[in-house]
Amino acid sequence: QEQLVESGGGEVQAGGSLRLSCEASRRIFSLSTIGWYRQAPGKQRELVASITAAGSTNYGTSAEGRFTISRDNRRNMVYLRTDSLKPEDTAIYYCNAKLVRTPIEYWGQGTQVTVSS
Repeated sequence: QEQLVESGGGEVQAGGSLRLSCEASRRIFSLSTIGWYRQAPGKQRELVASITAAGSTNYGTSAEGRFTISRDNRRNMVYLRTDSLKPEDTAIYYCNAKLVRTPIEYWGQGTQVTVSS
């Protein structure tokens, strides 16, 4: 069974940093664009950043130049570095894998990020 496993969430003070990690099974990692999404209470899920198998990146407006996505192809890992965190960044962050040229996608269970003021 294909799966995504997130880690690295937690509680930090405003201005702090976290590095979120997403580990994917080998098959879906090599065939997918991997993205980070987030959902705050009462809000819709939104794209934070994504990265293709070739390493091309795309950032949502919420990233605002403060977040950086990267991938380690040897370890089947995708990372989201979050800097200068604000209370409004508080949300559950989800890893997503979209298999290219198919409608198939997978979601992780999410990791909570809480930023206190």
